[in-house]
Amino acid sequence: MEETAQITAPHRELLDQVLDKWSLQVLDKLCGRPLRFNELRREIPVVTQKSLTATLRRLERNGMVERVITSSRPIAVEYRITPLGTTLQDLIDALLRWSTDNMADVERARARFDAEA
Repeated sequence: MEETAQITAPHRELLDQVLDKWSLQVLDKLCGRPLRFNELRREIPVVTQKSLTATLRRLERNGMVERVITSSRPIAVEYRITPLGTTLQDLIDALLRWSTDNMADVERARARFDAEA
C-alpha cells in the first residue's frame, strides 16, 4: 500500500498544480496566443500579481509554459504554451465545457445542500 502511495504521489502533485485555481485559466488563455504578463492579468482580472507569478513559475517548471524574452524595444517577456502544454488543450476545453454545461445542476445541488445544512 505504501509503495502505491509513493508511485501515485508525483502524479497527484502534478494534477494538483495543473488543475489549481488559476492554471486552467492561464493555460486556456495561452493556448490562444502568447501573452505578456500584464496581458494575462487583463485576460484574468481577478488573479493577483502574486498568484499569477506563482502560477506561471509552476507551469514553467512543469514544462507547460515557456518564458520568452522578446527582442523588441523595450525588451519584454511573454509567455507561450509549450508543445507539452498544448497536449492539455482538449482536456482544458472539455473541463470548461463540462462546467458550463452542468453549472445549473451544480447550483441546484448547492442550494439543496445549503437548505438542508
